[in-house]
Amino acid sequence: MAVRADGLPARVRIHEVGARDGLQNESSLVPVEVKAEFITRLVAAGLGTVEATSFVHPKWVPQLADAEQLVPRLDGLRQAHPGLRLPVLVPNERGLDRALDLGVTDIAVFASATETFARRNLNRSAEEVLEMFRPVVDRAAQAGVPTRGYLSMCFGDPWEGPVPAAQVVDFGVRLLELGCTELSLGDTIGVATPGQVTELLDGFVRAGVPVERIAVHFHDTYGQALSNTLTALRSGVTTVDASAGGLGGCPYAKSATGNLATEDLVWMLHGLGIETGVDLRSLVATSSWMARQLGRPSPSRAVQALAGTTD
Repeated sequence: MAVRADGLPARVRIHEVGARDGLQNESSLVPVEVKAEFITRLVAAGLGTVEATSFVHPKWVPQLADAEQLVPRLDGLRQAHPGLRLPVLVPNERGLDRALDLGVTDIAVFASATETFARRNLNRSAEEVLEMFRPVVDRAAQAGVPTRGYLSMCFGDPWEGPVPAAQVVDFGVRLLELGCTELSLGDTIGVATPGQVTELLDGFVRAGVPVERIAVHFHDTYGQALSNTLTALRSGVTTVDASAGGLGGCPYAKSATGNLATEDLVWMLHGLGIETGVDLRSLVATSSWMARQLGRPSPSRAVQALAGTTD
């Protein structure tokens, strides 16, 4: 039974990252046909934004080396579902060229709030990463393609420790100033707690950033992803990143465990009377199917609880 709570939005947009952020962390390669089917099932379950893949060099993320083969397989989805967004991650101008050549209509770039992670992830300083993305965002805007800006290590870094909120706000504001239309704040190693979430979001509001332009991306390393999400919703956030079945982590931060499971998020949101447009039973069936493709059970608690009722 849904019970509304004061101070929460009426609707939340889920930015589904399982097909990209989830599968990029798999030890084995998932066939392109399975990826396309996974995305198709996610869309059928009611998810209106599904991050499809990444145009990063295959040397760095071999699990997503089939981006050129995957994207054309999704063309029919966009035609069948007007308004559907299938963003892709691009690391540089070459990645942008590859994406635009295939008619991609949404992209994302990935920056870091800490120096060490920037160098380990993109082999550049945090400052150099921002400058690398400037022409990417500019050219995307000229092509009518909006850019989402991911900012990682917003609460803690495995090499540098706790990350000051002011440092995160500085880098986040600069990503938005580059022209990013949305900023996703990532708790890459899952160390955040609700007080830190409130502090950071308040910092962005004081810096003049409308909360409507902010999304949150929590990992569940310490079991805090849902409580952190609820805190963000109370601060006015209405876009939440999640991964079907709890897939994912981070290939460059070994302490990062899975993303917030989309099913766990939807269970909480629907229990609060918040609309998502997602059919939970269909989503659970999809994640159960994907778990079978990967040969292991889903870590999502909602999938574990409901999977037997959806087959």
